[in-house]
Order: sequence, then structure tokens, then C-alpha cells
Amino acid sequence: MGKPHAHLVWDWNGTLFDDIDAVLGATNASFAEIGLEPLTLERYRELYCVPVPVFYERLVGRRPTEAEWRVMDDTFHRHYSARRAACGLAEGAAELLAQWSLAGRSQSLCSLFAHEELVPVVGGFGIDRHFVRVDGRTGPSGVSKSEQMARHVEALAAAGGVSAAHTVVIGDALDDAVAARHVGARAVLYTGGSNSRAGLSAAGVPVVDTLAEAVEAAYALVG
Repeated sequence: MGKPHAHLVWDWNGTLFDDIDAVLGATNASFAEIGLEPLTLERYRELYCVPVPVFYERLVGRRPTEAEWRVMDDTFHRHYSARRAACGLAEGAAELLAQWSLAGRSQSLCSLFAHEELVPVVGGFGIDRHFVRVDGRTGPSGVSKSEQMARHVEALAAAGGVSAAHTVVIGDALDDAVAARHVGARAVLYTGGSNSRAGLSAAGVPVVDTLAEAVEAAYALVG
């Protein structure tokens, strides 16, 4: 038997979907409603983490109560939805997905964006055909991706042909590396999204500035 092909698990927000401006705008709009000062992109990337309530704790010095978190989360998503339509795919994303598929390799999408919203958005860009599986969040927001990644990888393995040992997660946040490690996969982190290069470097995995470099690094790891 030949060597298994590398499998890519892509993140969506801040990785394939270039929405960091919408995320920052929604964050600052929601902050304004509760009297917090706006963040610059640099400051956002410096502080952002999951679970998201810890991100807010870094900003205001205390963890929000459950009631406060619900208000802040609902407000963020309302503002984000208003800004999302102006966003598009990251540079070269569609071409990279097509090239990986044409080479006979598999890829999937695992995101913390709500599943019922994720599926039509991905389909609207005409890239859903490149994925053997698309999984968005079905539980509460603001959590780590680790448990969802475990379910995603288990489903891939059950369908046959995908091994965690030959899987690379490509994402824009430290949590993507944590989720990859949780399932025994590798990770490559991209600087175009929610975390700074300095922050991403703490994960001890390859950090790149373009998605093309991410694919090259992934192939070098397990291809």
C-alpha cells in the first residue's frame, strides 16, 4: 500500500474567509454599546483568545457574567452579520482549494461559525465541492475548537481514508493549533486573521503570511 495522502482541515473565519475587518468592526460596535473603548487591529490580535469570555476578561479585567456574555455575544453577532456580506475569500483561496482537489488529495472544513450559516455561505462561493466534509458549530459560541475537531476527525476516519497522523489543520488562531494537537494532527497557522505573528509563534508550529505558503508547509509536514 502507498503512503496515505495528506488531508487538510481548513478553518473558515480569518483563514479561507477574509473577514477580519468585519470581526473588528463588529467587536468595536458591540463594545460601544456597553461603553468600552474601540480596539485597533493590532491590539485585537494581541489580546484575542478562546474561550472568548477570557478575551473580554483581558480587556475589562474581569470575566463577564453569564448574562453579560449573552448580551455581548448577541450584540457582536448582530453587527457581524451586517458586515459579513462585504467580505470575500482570502487571496488565492479558491485556486488553492481547486489545485489540492485536482491533485487527488482530500480536504475538509471545520469552523466555529454556526453550521446553519456556514453551509450556505461556503456554497455561495462555489467551493463546497472541494470538501469531503463541512462542519460548523452546533453548540454554544465562544468555546474552543478542540471537541468539535475531535468529532470532525472521527467522522472523517469513519468515512474512510483520512488519518489524523496525515492531517494538517490550517487556521489563523492559536486555538487551531490546540485543536490539532488534541486530535493528533499537525497545524500551520496563518497571520491574516485573529492573532498576531508573535502570538501564533508561541504554538511551536509553522507560521505563514499567505495561504499558498500554508499549503506548501502542510505538504512538507505530511505530504
